[in-house]
Amino acid sequence: MKNWFGLSRQRVKKSHNIVRSYETAGEKASFKARGTLLYTLLICGFVAVGVQAFYHQAVNSDFLRKKGDVRYEARIPLHAERGRIVDRNGEFLATSIPASSIWVVPEQLLNAPAESRAALAKVLGDSPKQLEEKLNANKSKPFLFLKRQITLETSDQVRALKIKGVNIDAESKRLYPQGSLMSHIVGFTNIENNGIEGLEKQYNKVLEGSDGSRVVIRNRLGDIIEDVASSASIPAQHGDNIQLTIDSRIQFIAAQALEKAIKKHDAESGGVVVVDSVSGEILAMVSMPTYDPNNNKDRRGAALRNRVITDTFEPGSIIKPLVAALALDAGAITRDTKFATGNGSWQYQGARITDVSNHNGTLNVAGILRRSSNIGMAMISERLRAQQMWTVFNALGFGQAPTMGFPGAAAGRVRPWKNWRLIEKATMSYGYGLSVSLIQIAQAYTALARDGDMISLSLVRNQNRPSSIQVFSPNVARDIRVMLEGAAGAEGSKVQAQVSGYRIGGKSGTARQIVNGQYSKSAYRGSFVAVAPISNPRIVVAVTLDKPKKGGYYGTIVSGPVVAEVIEQTLKYLGVPPDAPIAPPKNKMEAHNQKSNKRTQG
Repeated sequence: MKNWFGLSRQRVKKSHNIVRSYETAGEKASFKARGTLLYTLLICGFVAVGVQAFYHQAVNSDFLRKKGDVRYEARIPLHAERGRIVDRNGEFLATSIPASSIWVVPEQLLNAPAESRAALAKVLGDSPKQLEEKLNANKSKPFLFLKRQITLETSDQVRALKIKGVNIDAESKRLYPQGSLMSHIVGFTNIENNGIEGLEKQYNKVLEGSDGSRVVIRNRLGDIIEDVASSASIPAQHGDNIQLTIDSRIQFIAAQALEKAIKKHDAESGGVVVVDSVSGEILAMVSMPTYDPNNNKDRRGAALRNRVITDTFEPGSIIKPLVAALALDAGAITRDTKFATGNGSWQYQGARITDVSNHNGTLNVAGILRRSSNIGMAMISERLRAQQMWTVFNALGFGQAPTMGFPGAAAGRVRPWKNWRLIEKATMSYGYGLSVSLIQIAQAYTALARDGDMISLSLVRNQNRPSSIQVFSPNVARDIRVMLEGAAGAEGSKVQAQVSGYRIGGKSGTARQIVNGQYSKSAYRGSFVAVAPISNPRIVVAVTLDKPKKGGYYGTIVSGPVVAEVIEQTLKYLGVPPDAPIAPPKNKMEAHNQKSNKRTQG
């Protein structure tokens, strides 16, 4: 530009002192040409700007609008609502409620007045010192959750403090209205609402749904003024609800009966399962000790175990009716085959097998079940091949994890039959040398309740029909039911006397537990399994107590009364017609080991 204008200014200055006529014609022409060029460039610039303005206003107006929108566009996440879990009657077992999370930028909050931080700490249930330590420990982080899943009342209190940099986000929190009653079945979720225990874990994909998003335009104040039609706007897909086969009322009946027994006998743990033998639906499944899934501090340790499904044990005498059914079905024995059990002690294959009573004498198979004779069962096992027993155990589901859709279900243990020694075959016939879970035993007894076909179990209601497998012939199953009624009657465990209005058939089992590699003489497991009403079976009830320490330990004593209470109340609740006179129970059994020792092993 100096070349353009400097010369002219010099010449003008000179022109005041000397003469204007010194400018040559060439210089005048050059000055005019440069001025014309400059003018032309200015005109071209204005024209270019005008064309651009016209183009964007008239032709490409969407471009400008989009550019402007982007400055105020925001994507808001839409959280999917987790599905509910309800019982067979629609009672809520797990649901979601609104909650809030509090998050801050640590450095920003540290710059807030100390009084504000102290007030915030108080509302959140922390001390000012705890809050300060948390902020300083995360000072370099751009984001920090102070609390999650707090109540809306608490978040309102936080909002009222009006502390700059303290943010509140909406979220949801899982609530378990039935508390500890259903904890082992339903399980719970973590802070991110992902299932980590029980059916919350098993059906997490079904329950969780999928989050969506909403694209909006905000004004300068942050208010939403418009929804934007965008492929990024995706509606949230809420999770599906799940309906269980469990009945809350029957679950409550079973839990109360089991809790009383555990306290009375000072047992370490226990379990109850109630199965509808017609449909295969599990009506109740109780495990103790239990925990409250609503309380994070409760969610730990052994209390989390659903012992009905995850714990396996040597079943003891509750397995005898199943082996007896096999022997009858295989033609190895008849109902009238007699076995001389002697004086309660029998040497077999280098080992001594004993009965609790030394006066059992000669028994048929019904007598063996009624007197719970180990010697009688060992003699029956002599007539069976190992492969026969293994095949039936396998058909009953022993040694295989149940396919009912529950995490952590145990398979139990049944060794390959080729490795069985004769003494092992004998001990397995009365419940030692193999392990099962309580749910496996309950399912196996459905074969006796259903004329020989064992039904598949279900915990979640669906449209699929249950399947079944014929394990025993119908006649044999009916014969065994008659024998079970005798085993629960006056000449057996006497548990029948504790049930009013319904005839039952059942078998007790008492198993010594292995401690430090040896069978203990002080640690026992007492169990009882029953079918009722025996005239037309509707339910199977299985109960077990682990390590009862007082008031007896036999299955008849510790678990029999639980079975009786659950059967009577459940059948009344289900409206099942009585098949026996309804009268106050007479001759209630006073449980004590001395009397029981003389009558039955179970």
